[in-house]
Amino acid sequence: MGERGSAGQITRRTLLGVLMGSAAGAALANAPLTSVRPLPRAGDLLRYSAKGADDLLAEAKLSGKTGFVVADARTGEVLEARNPLLPLPPASVTKAITALYALDRLGPGYRFRTRLIADGVLKDGRLSGDLILMGGGDPTLDTDALGDMVRQLKAAGLREVTGKFKVHAGALPAIASIDPDQPEHVQYNPSISGLNLNYNRVHFEWQRQAGGYAVKMDARARKYRPQVTIARMTVVNRQVPIYTYADTGGADQWTVAKSALGKGGSRWLPVRKPASYAAEVFQTLARSHGIVLPRAEQSAGPVNGPVLVLRESADLRDILRDMLKWSTNLTAEVVGLTATAAGGKAPASLTASAAAMTRWAKAELGATKAKLVDHSGLGAASRLSASEMVRALIKVRRAGLLPPILKDIPMRNANGEVIPDHPVKIRAKTGTLNYVGALAGYMTAQDGRELAFAIFSADLDRRAQIRREDGEVPEGTRAWKTAARRLQLRLIERWGVAYTG
Repeated sequence: MGERGSAGQITRRTLLGVLMGSAAGAALANAPLTSVRPLPRAGDLLRYSAKGADDLLAEAKLSGKTGFVVADARTGEVLEARNPLLPLPPASVTKAITALYALDRLGPGYRFRTRLIADGVLKDGRLSGDLILMGGGDPTLDTDALGDMVRQLKAAGLREVTGKFKVHAGALPAIASIDPDQPEHVQYNPSISGLNLNYNRVHFEWQRQAGGYAVKMDARARKYRPQVTIARMTVVNRQVPIYTYADTGGADQWTVAKSALGKGGSRWLPVRKPASYAAEVFQTLARSHGIVLPRAEQSAGPVNGPVLVLRESADLRDILRDMLKWSTNLTAEVVGLTATAAGGKAPASLTASAAAMTRWAKAELGATKAKLVDHSGLGAASRLSASEMVRALIKVRRAGLLPPILKDIPMRNANGEVIPDHPVKIRAKTGTLNYVGALAGYMTAQDGRELAFAIFSADLDRRAQIRREDGEVPEGTRAWKTAARRLQLRLIERWGVAYTG
């Protein structure tokens, strides 16, 4: 398992399910620019008690622009739309496209592999040669998994390495960050490499003590919490900026403003040297099991020798389900880059891989005007229209690949509280950036009719005014996000009543 082959491969016909020439494709290709209202039926008062879309848009008072489409998921009939062809940033809804791309190129049973390879002879506990930690890009590799690999290495009889300890991260291109426009310290914008650990995040913890603060930087997981030196923190007596970063002496050197710390706390920070991070953690775990390794070196050339330990990830389908649930950016970028490489040519950059996925989406999903700059949606320069997204949702529905791995999203009242047993059910992907809100997926109306929908909103003018020093949540963005989410749910509630039967 883990390799793409005929047994696990999905053909394009299976993946796409419905061809562009079908009724669904034809209906969406001519998506209306104004609302399509159903004809009233006698006695069906509940349906027409719902407010119109124009009323909901006006009441939302959401600055910027909104485009949406809702259609019958089975026939493709467009039921209602506003600005359906308007290209807007899809934010993390991009991950749904990435999931389809990866399933097509890799297959649902694909597994990432991390290996310990002996470039030499292992005899009587001594490896006369080099030990190589070879990454396969696994986005789910964590400290506990490395601990399991160390235990297996010890069980294989290794006690001593006479040669070098090497790390190989060449399975994917080295990428400094997903979106360079993001604040430096946000943990959802890490580096990417062929050897990733803990989603390429390091845990920073602080506690006020007499005369200052005690700080820790560790690679914690459920079982192990080894401290690291590849990422370092210094508390500085200042007000702003809260964090600074520098590449100093081969390590990630952070500073934090003392005024922001309070009594104590913790947070995750991005790792900028993921291969070195994984190597240090592995060395620490190996030492705890009596295996002393020399200082790690980077390996870029071909790797030969027997595999001492093999660690396989979960199936891609399960990885994608978690990615869509938790919206993990690193996972999206890794599976996207890996899918592009499976097409026959390894991408040189994230931009090149996103361009390859865009070409795929145009050819296979009918997203002819799409422009994607990454696989996670973190970059706000990506563009996709609501019509294109709904067309894609309908095309893949019959294959049954996307609906089962989308997240259940509950209906909420005006106070944000979950409404239990609400008749309208949603399986969808959310997307949020500052002054960008998106939601797309499938819903069932009150009588069980299945609908496909996409709602994209953005105030690009206000977003353009944000400066990096404004931090993670610039002033005004929280209220805008709340209004966008409320509009999304009110539109869905309307459709659940208006388009039954």
